[in-house]
Amino acid sequence: MRKGGAEETCEFAYICGCDGAHSTVRQNLGLGFPGGTYEQLFYVADAQAEGLAFDEAVNACISRDSFIVAFPVRSSGMFRLIGIVPQNLAGRDGLTFEEIRPYVKKQINVDVSRVNWFSTYRVHHRVADHFRQGRIFIAGDAGHIHSPAGGQGMNTGIGDAINLAWKLASVIGGRTKPSVLDTYESERVAYARTLVATTDRLFQLAVSTGMQARLARDIFLRYVAPVLLRFRAVRTVQFRLVSQTRIHYRDSSALSSGTAGKVSGGDRLPWVPSQDNFQPLNSLNWQLHVYGAISGALHDLANRWNVPVHSFSCDKKAHSAGLMQNAAYLVRPDGHIALAQAEQDPRQMEKYFSQWLCPPAS
Repeated sequence: MRKGGAEETCEFAYICGCDGAHSTVRQNLGLGFPGGTYEQLFYVADAQAEGLAFDEAVNACISRDSFIVAFPVRSSGMFRLIGIVPQNLAGRDGLTFEEIRPYVKKQINVDVSRVNWFSTYRVHHRVADHFRQGRIFIAGDAGHIHSPAGGQGMNTGIGDAINLAWKLASVIGGRTKPSVLDTYESERVAYARTLVATTDRLFQLAVSTGMQARLARDIFLRYVAPVLLRFRAVRTVQFRLVSQTRIHYRDSSALSSGTAGKVSGGDRLPWVPSQDNFQPLNSLNWQLHVYGAISGALHDLANRWNVPVHSFSCDKKAHSAGLMQNAAYLVRPDGHIALAQAEQDPRQMEKYFSQWLCPPAS
């Protein structure tokens, strides 16, 4: 490694390039980064602002030729402002917030008293051809970039890191076979492509001058969306979308298998608030959940493979969450279901263990 004229030689079992949209790791691997660049120039600013009473809310102003989003960050009175630079300013070198200020005032009616930092940037929509080559991986913006529509960029990068981290830790620790690393790309690249396509459609609706986009902005967002969001079910769906708790790996991973109740392999383990079945997930370990009674044979098998067993009752909360009486759910360290069994089958469970886990030392 060379830096500042100094050179040193190091050895690593694995490397992960988390080095942004212009990733040196991705470029040196020769991985394609197909997609495109939006013609609009964006700006972002951290500023102290007064005006609208939106200390705990996200505010968006969408017009026919621009949009701005403002949301609170860190401390009271501080906001992140993200918007499109007006066309008459987009080609100007050394653009400052003072030139943007009148447009911010007009769009969201706030007075900015202090700007901590301000920058302009271009937005791309791209997904790398692959997220892995041999023992080298890429994650975050190195693997996928998209418009800020939906505010999913940081969450997605964190999701990549979690997905890869538990698999690397499990392989290096001798708990899981190296083949589990093959599922990192299949799981995360599938979601990245879906996300980029979705945010691209949202962005085009926000800035396009076409009839469909104008109807979406002038009718749906202005009149229909506020009514829909009064309903709890709609708010729940929106929350699951923005929080990314709806992400599943049913069809994108060889790790996912079986269905029991409404829960399938690859789904995120449903939360049962009456029993707090998420507490065991703090161990970051493979674990077996049974909602009802567990057979002696399955319990003995789990013990032989050093897989902790957690038994819960299949009460109304568990049933409404989609879990099934006496079903067995093998849970991955990241809280997603690996194998779901409607009927407890020790032979099938042992076959799964043998495929993915390393036998425990005697």
